[in-house]
Amino acid sequence: MKERSGVIPAALIALSIVVLGYCIKAGIENLANKDRKVTVKGLSEKEVEADKVTWPILYKEIGDDLPVLYSNIAHAQQIIKNFLKSNGIKEEEINMNAPVVIDMNAERYSSEQRSYRYNITAIITVTSHRVKQVRSIIARQGELLKQGVAIVDGGYENPVKYEYVSFTDMKQQMMQEAIGNAEKTAQQFAENSKSTLDKIISADQGQFSIDDRDSNTPYIKKVRVVTTVTYSLKD
Repeated sequence: MKERSGVIPAALIALSIVVLGYCIKAGIENLANKDRKVTVKGLSEKEVEADKVTWPILYKEIGDDLPVLYSNIAHAQQIIKNFLKSNGIKEEEINMNAPVVIDMNAERYSSEQRSYRYNITAIITVTSHRVKQVRSIIARQGELLKQGVAIVDGGYENPVKYEYVSFTDMKQQMMQEAIGNAEKTAQQFAENSKSTLDKIISADQGQFSIDDRDSNTPYIKKVRVVTTVTYSLKD
């Protein structure tokens, strides 16, 4: 009985030593692999056509007789509106802005003598999701000259603006593509370092940007996302 009672504690001690050894080994391996990681960037790019256009149409009148100028502005606005509607622009896509009047005699910082007192600018804004149709009308706006209406360039303050508002519909797909490209880069790094790619340690939500493809085609947008992913490595 005494011999048997001594065997059990000995077996437990031996088992404990084996378990302890295994834990120490695993701990050493974890410590060795703790800082083994790789951080890579994944990119996804797509070219898309703008799905919204904002077109400010500017018309100016200058002179001294304010009532006459307002009458001319109203007449020109009606001509422009008729032109737009005859080319398929809907009433709800047209916004008539109040004319902006500058009294040249009230300009405190201008000493230049002018031959007119009032400078009136009227803006009609077309906002539509039918980008191609609006672009075709913009290309034919010179037809208004035949009706005595000269459209003024909006410049930097009132440019034709093209947007891609359906971006959220493709956001998840592009993120998945960017992460997939990041994984390919990390996998290649792991192979070069004779390691195995393990789990993702961290990943950001990606930085999205939407820009014009180039200055000549602002209605073509380049959607871009860059995400940063950190993977752990193991032997």
